[in-house]
Amino acid sequence: MNRQLFVSLDGPKGAGKTTLLEAMTKVLRADNKKVIRLCEKKSDPFRAETMVLVNRLARNPSLDLEREVCERLADSRAWISRNVLTKQPPDSIILMDRWYPSDAAFRRMVPFAEILQLNIERNVRTPDLHVGVVTAPEISWARAAARTRGLSSTVIHKLEEHVACTQAFEREIAGQGGFYAVMKGRLKTQRGR
Repeated sequence: MNRQLFVSLDGPKGAGKTTLLEAMTKVLRADNKKVIRLCEKKSDPFRAETMVLVNRLARNPSLDLEREVCERLADSRAWISRNVLTKQPPDSIILMDRWYPSDAAFRRMVPFAEILQLNIERNVRTPDLHVGVVTAPEISWARAAARTRGLSSTVIHKLEEHVACTQAFEREIAGQGGFYAVMKGRLKTQRGR
């Protein structure tokens, strides 16, 4: 491989993204591949300001505020595309935890086609492979709730919301023609969860 391969993993909380990322990293590194693991949230220098808007949106939902959140996230991804992804070795495999398809899971009013367009207009890097990770909502909800940090969600507070989030994500990722990994049932990590 003589060029970067950019792979994003997206999906609702507790679906198994981290477990899949850990497994992929282990297999690829065992094959002597150069793997770079990134997380959109941790790579975003503007995340604190965006989360202020997300918190306002959670308390007082409105189309204008949700659109502003989507624009801020797209701006952040454009920054990451220019300032983080371009700095990675040219022969590496970049595994990104969340990218723009994840907006389909959490946005309520702004259509995903509009979110996609916001990212395109800002020259956000398109992954070579999108992997949508879903698990039966009841399983992923229980798994997320059992974490030491709990659900830690600003926008999802009830199982019904999580079910709707999972269904929205499944529809959008399938409709975009991306690779779609369905993870159902129990998933074991190295820590035995």
